[in-house]
Amino acid sequence: MKKITLLVVLLTVSCFTVFAQPGKGIRWSRDGRATLKAEPQGIVATPLSGAAPAVIVPAQKYTPAGTAKALPIRDFSFSADEKKLLIYTNSKKVWRYETRGDYWLLDLSTGKLQQLGKGHAASSLMFAKLSPDGTKAAYVSDHNLYVEDLSTGTIKALTANGTRRFINGTFDWAYEEEFGCRDGFRWSPDSKSIAYWQIDATKIRDFLMINNTDSIYSFNVPVEYPVAGQSPSACRIGVVDVATATTRWMDVPGDQQQHYIPRMEWVPGKKQLIIQQLNRKQNESKIMLCDAASGKVHTLYTEKDSAWIDVKSRWDDDNIAGWDFIRNGKDFIWVSEQDGWRHLYSVSTETGKATLLTPGNYDVITIAKIDETGNQIWFTASPDNPVQEYLYRIPLSGGKADRITPADQPGSHEYSISPYSSWAVHSFSNACMYPVSENVELPAHKSSPEVMQTLKQAAAQGKCLEYFEVQTADGINIGGWMRKPKNFDPAKKYPIVFYVYGEPAGATTRDVAGAGRNFLYDGDMAADGYIYASMDNRGTPLPKGRYWRKSVYRKVGVLNARDQAQATQALLKKYSFIDPARIAVWGWSGGGSMTLNLMFQYPEIYKTGIAIAAVGNQLTYDNIYQERYMGLPEENREDFVKGSPITYAKNLKGNLLYIHGTGDDNVHYQNAEMLLNELIKYNKQIQFMAYPNRTHSISEGEGTFTHLSTLYTNYLRAHCEPGGK
Repeated sequence: MKKITLLVVLLTVSCFTVFAQPGKGIRWSRDGRATLKAEPQGIVATPLSGAAPAVIVPAQKYTPAGTAKALPIRDFSFSADEKKLLIYTNSKKVWRYETRGDYWLLDLSTGKLQQLGKGHAASSLMFAKLSPDGTKAAYVSDHNLYVEDLSTGTIKALTANGTRRFINGTFDWAYEEEFGCRDGFRWSPDSKSIAYWQIDATKIRDFLMINNTDSIYSFNVPVEYPVAGQSPSACRIGVVDVATATTRWMDVPGDQQQHYIPRMEWVPGKKQLIIQQLNRKQNESKIMLCDAASGKVHTLYTEKDSAWIDVKSRWDDDNIAGWDFIRNGKDFIWVSEQDGWRHLYSVSTETGKATLLTPGNYDVITIAKIDETGNQIWFTASPDNPVQEYLYRIPLSGGKADRITPADQPGSHEYSISPYSSWAVHSFSNACMYPVSENVELPAHKSSPEVMQTLKQAAAQGKCLEYFEVQTADGINIGGWMRKPKNFDPAKKYPIVFYVYGEPAGATTRDVAGAGRNFLYDGDMAADGYIYASMDNRGTPLPKGRYWRKSVYRKVGVLNARDQAQATQALLKKYSFIDPARIAVWGWSGGGSMTLNLMFQYPEIYKTGIAIAAVGNQLTYDNIYQERYMGLPEENREDFVKGSPITYAKNLKGNLLYIHGTGDDNVHYQNAEMLLNELIKYNKQIQFMAYPNRTHSISEGEGTFTHLSTLYTNYLRAHCEPGGK
């Protein structure tokens, strides 16, 4: 249910592009002093120093013979020696991202352009990667792993048993959605073997979605979807010999269907793999070393948590791949909350000993770069303001964190630091300023005159939002933002509309561009006389310490809703200009669930609600997400029931608009029908809108966004009258 962040970005710019796999970020030149981008004229290198861009690979070079147009590049990568260019094109969507397509290889020294995987169906190749020695390419097609000799074009199948539900080299729906796992194989450093995941989803029941719109006769769309309470897909790691196509399976201890393996990489300089194994509850993590030749495995490092343990994709832009090795693989950097804060540790690959690197009462948000040459680690954090984000650095051996982001740039900052130089692409925004981007050299971090001028203009305009904090009846400090109406008169009473999410997958109150703006509202809420507000409850992923984030364990739908309701009551006491008779709330996905829980559990507070793509019954959602935060239904089913909106539907008193896409593979349309049945049972009248065959983003089809925005806006205006009184 973490899709709303991406959705907000897409809808804000009225663009519904489906992105390729996230986490790859910027393409860098070999020396790290320029960024690379595919432009109509070719691959262009743009120096970060401000020098003129240069075309380094003209588009004519990747124009197939007999055609007039160059290949439309979706993504690209160079070989280590930059003598070969791998091009990804003709991409197609696999659930959320465009991760299957066609691959072409351009030999820059000879000019030879060849398509990989000839004989396979168009747009069927996934995650093609060149071998480290540059002589071969490997890829997945139809759930099997292949290797291709680049000089002869000979293709060899390394696996042959792949089916829709028996998966080699990639992952099933749940692994992709909840761990960020997509690319499921890794070349060995010597190019002689490939390590890969095999996912056995044959024991997982298919959830059948119904497509009623694409033909006269309806047909079902099956998704192998393990719901909460059902065992996950079995998973194992194999190492296949490229020459013989024989696989050695790693002897990873534990039931393959009661554990997850979200991470796997080769150890530098060794014929070893390093993996992370999580138990099904995801509250015990084991780091294991696997001998690639014998398959023998031993546990190096174990960590436990009374709630859950996050994986790398949570602090690395949904990118699960990679391992942060240092000292030629003798140690690696690890992220843990074991002392109550999200900190960096150095873990020895020989002894498993963990050494704290970032002491202090603050959370690391993301790792920006581990720079062994410079003997330092760059990361983002915000010790003093949990809704902002800044760049810090520490010595590689650990110590006090030094802030690098200038003090006169308040807001949220992101950095893509070159792996080979001290240059970085720096972008930032705040609630009063749209994102700006610049190239900076670190640690000087000298901003451009254009950026400083933008900052001055934003500051001159004054506060566009009011950030506030209230204390609930339970003694919890809840922060949020509020955008007041234009021509605000504190003597009048105004309607307030709350935007909510409230689950561990997202926060709504960050000081970023878009805060205070309702992307679904057709008009200007402030001009129309609405107060627009949002608050983050306990359980949201703000950098406020482990207790803040994990106190929601086994209480999703209860504690987080209680925090929101009590904070709303505290806000009413603090601000007399809020009209208690005109309180509305809305949200999408997990925010839709929160909206329903607030409308049903606290009907005396919330008068109007708009819930989109909500989980009405927690027992319908996928096991990786729901069991991570709620435990196992066979052990504490009552917590799932207590946290589900459907349990409280009979209490509805106010106005409710419920919206769902019938083709939602994430939060199934089943949730809407279950909830409707309960509302019908108790004669609760609501307005309901189903969007035929739309997915979780409700973005497909001509006119969809305009219709959704109009529906949302008209309902809000009709049932929560705008304007001061």
